[in-house]
Amino acid sequence: MAFKMVHENYNVYDLKRSIKFYEDALNMHETRRIEAEDGSFIIVYMGTGIDNFELELTWMRDMERPYNLGDCEFHLAFEAEDFEAAHEKHKAMGCICFENEAMGIYFIQDPDGYWLEVVPKKENK
Repeated sequence: MAFKMVHENYNVYDLKRSIKFYEDALNMHETRRIEAEDGSFIIVYMGTGIDNFELELTWMRDMERPYNLGDCEFHLAFEAEDFEAAHEKHKAMGCICFENEAMGIYFIQDPDGYWLEVVPKKENK
């Protein structure tokens, strides 16, 4: 039996701010959305257009404070086709929160505190 990953969910406090961050930082775009008839939640799916994997951003009307992410010991990883250009862009945005030069990777942080790993494109061998 095989399984294919289709999406990851992040709950967000400010949906517009989060959508803009993912558009600007990772060139993601909204692929679809679901809005509750009573206005209690909005789910926005973001994708890169490179594959079918989506990031699901969920906004809950009754959440009155930013989410507590605990120790934030989880993350998504993104492969950058041009790692140096991505690093410069994220540095200019001020969203780099951790760099591991020995491993050749770094992390950016979204408006809700989620960490996103950026790795260089793997060379085919």
